[in-house]
Amino acid sequence: MPSAVLPETPRHIPPPPTKENLDYADLAIIDLDKYKTAEGRAELVLDVRNAMSTVGFFYVVNHGYTQEQARSHPIYTHFHRITRLTEVPQTRRIFNIAEIPSRASDDEKMKYVARIKEDGSYHGYKLRQYWHINAGVRDQIEHYSVNLDVTMKEHPEALRPFLPEISDFAQHNQINVLFPLLRLLALGLELPEDTFVKQHRIDSSKEMVCFMKYYPRSIEDEEKTNNVWLKGHTDFSTLTLLWSQPIAGLQIQSPDGKWRWVKHIDNALVVNAGETLEFLSGCFYKGTIHRVVEPPADQRGLTRMGVIFFATPHDDVKLVPLAHSPVLQRVGIVRRCDDDVAPTMGEWRRARTKAYGQTSLTQGKEEGLEEELINGVVYRHYN
Repeated sequence: MPSAVLPETPRHIPPPPTKENLDYADLAIIDLDKYKTAEGRAELVLDVRNAMSTVGFFYVVNHGYTQEQARSHPIYTHFHRITRLTEVPQTRRIFNIAEIPSRASDDEKMKYVARIKEDGSYHGYKLRQYWHINAGVRDQIEHYSVNLDVTMKEHPEALRPFLPEISDFAQHNQINVLFPLLRLLALGLELPEDTFVKQHRIDSSKEMVCFMKYYPRSIEDEEKTNNVWLKGHTDFSTLTLLWSQPIAGLQIQSPDGKWRWVKHIDNALVVNAGETLEFLSGCFYKGTIHRVVEPPADQRGLTRMGVIFFATPHDDVKLVPLAHSPVLQRVGIVRRCDDDVAPTMGEWRRARTKAYGQTSLTQGKEEGLEEELINGVVYRHYN
């Protein structure tokens, strides 16, 4: 088959990584090449279980997408069976595509704005100044989110030629990265390896790709918020797959309570556990608290681009611990709420999406801890 030329994109030019001497978190590196052999998988089960039961964050390398080197790149989508062959560095390409939604006009953005309050859905645009951060300061974050099934909703005109590539990228995240990690996590609980995979059925998935832009803020806003762009929180996902980019800003709260930076690794994924995995694992796997802060001095004033895949089970999964796990039976189960009132994934996803950055918070027992009640479950913000 002759090569097909992919549509041209804006060019995303990443800046060099910061040279500041930052206090970086010590995170495990999970090499998915090891998944190809039985011995390698057995090693990864222990590595992933240890990372997720202690820190809740790790890197993934050798995930199947190239960065600098070019190669033939077939695209098979679940809604159009097509094959495009071209020479393209895949990770660079998806960051180029990520630039497109932000270049739409204000009128077009309003046409495709997400129904966050109405439906509890981020699919479409989340515009700047929607979330309240602190002291009257609202966020400067814009993102555009696309469902795993890219045909679920209409998209801005400029993005439509790239939907096959976005679909391929989403499926790669799910099938080639998420599913192996879910199998490793299930084996870490001594459960059948497809336990979590079955809960993330492709035909009913609400998983999404998110192109997120953090725009610089004024000095006044930085002072009012103590340089916090997105206060400490846990994601509502099972796992979040963040494609590493060089502008520093992401921090995690380490087990010793200190905030530490997440270091950029070229063409790596930064993976963290969310609340859903915490619910299902009886808090054996930790939904790690993380935040985004102003970049270090040598990167201030830059716009920070994020490419993220949020993984969630299908909506009817009830978020109760997998109590039949031999591991949980040995170590004990910590429940976020009683099983009989536990929300389904759909209920939790919608409630969390509607509430985030919109509701009044109450002061928690600890300094810097704010709380709200969502579907009978206490959700905490770390400011």
